[in-house]
Amino acid sequence: MKVLLVGAGGREHALAWRIAQSPQLTRLWVAGGNYGTAALAENLPVSPDEVAAVTAAAQQVGADLVVAGPELPLARGLTDRLAEVGIPTFGPTQAAARLESSKSFALEVMREAGVPAPWHRVFDAEAAALRWLQGNPGPVVVKADGLAAGKGVAVCETSAEAMQAVRHCMSGRAFGAAGERVVLEERLTGREISVFAFCDGERWAPLVAACDYKRRYDGGGGPNTGGMGSFSPPELWTPPLAAAIGQTIIQPMLQAMAGRGAPYRGVLYAGLMLTSDGPKVLEFNCRLGDPETQAVLPLLESDPLELLQACAAGRLDEVAVRWSRRHCAAVSVVSGGYPGAYATGFPITGLEAAGADCPADAAARTDCPDSIVFCAGVAADAGGRPVTAGGRVLTAVGLGDSREAARAAAYRREAGLSFEWAQWRTDIAADGLGESAGPGVAAADG
Repeated sequence: MKVLLVGAGGREHALAWRIAQSPQLTRLWVAGGNYGTAALAENLPVSPDEVAAVTAAAQQVGADLVVAGPELPLARGLTDRLAEVGIPTFGPTQAAARLESSKSFALEVMREAGVPAPWHRVFDAEAAALRWLQGNPGPVVVKADGLAAGKGVAVCETSAEAMQAVRHCMSGRAFGAAGERVVLEERLTGREISVFAFCDGERWAPLVAACDYKRRYDGGGGPNTGGMGSFSPPELWTPPLAAAIGQTIIQPMLQAMAGRGAPYRGVLYAGLMLTSDGPKVLEFNCRLGDPETQAVLPLLESDPLELLQACAAGRLDEVAVRWSRRHCAAVSVVSGGYPGAYATGFPITGLEAAGADCPADAAARTDCPDSIVFCAGVAADAGGRPVTAGGRVLTAVGLGDSREAARAAAYRREAGLSFEWAQWRTDIAADGLGESAGPGVAAADG
């Protein structure tokens, strides 16, 4: 198979690494890409967000399958456009991707399908939202309805804070068109997990779960980020919990989307809060998460292309999907100042063998290297040497027979990486529960 992968972050390096190990692969290209993907594939100078350019590239290279990494091209209709020219895509259609691109749409589908979710109100007018908040004091979450690069969520303790967040979003146009509609939502408490369902429109593969860390500093302090680390599986992830989530959340959503004429094919990412009343949906994403992908894909024992192609073709019933029982931890190494302003262009050391030293069957073995590095904001300088080029720069990943062993392997690998002003959290996977009980705000990529 000839495959075109779309995207330029750590998630895409992890996808490229795992796809490159498939015996079915003939050639791999990446629309966008980074320093890490360049060692595994041919990076194409194509913006991942430009649907027409990605479609043209897929036609030019004769791709048998396109694998979409980020959400924006899917929300813009990449899968639909590729279908018009006869190229299958791992990723939902524009109509199905509305589960991420419109929070109010996702809540509407959940209500119709009977999927447990927080109570909420949707407003298209700022004045109406402010009136409602005046009459309903207390904690509330304010969300921009559309895609806002992970910045469109405010967790508010009081009505005054919430009204300020509404004004910032709507009349302040802080998020552009994404904030023209706002969702006011119940603030849930409990433990958060990310659950990934590989779907073919009707069926889903065995679920896999991870915990991620959104806050910048140890202990859950500081601003939200695109993700400071992740691990899989969570300590609380059990077969009964997986079965309950499949029956009460994944299956009803697939049936509801099929009933709307928009069958969901791709990976459905459910950000869940495990409340005292059971799992509730915080959000749906229409793609794999980052950095959860880096903690999940090393545990995939099946042929990755067989899985991705089966989802795209609607035939998951023909493949066996296996996840390792081992553990994986991923630690993000970021630029000083992230998620605020930061400098780039600093040389990186310690990347020798990044993405190449952990074999395809590492999840099932103990006689191979137990760590790997995935590149995110990494570019090549004029001499071909790696330099920093973003906020989240690297992900150090460790595998082990226990969470503690995986965590130790990840931090051993992190200790060998260096660039000026490099920073990271020291508490990733410190326990099996993830970040402390919180308000239920999931971060998007950034």
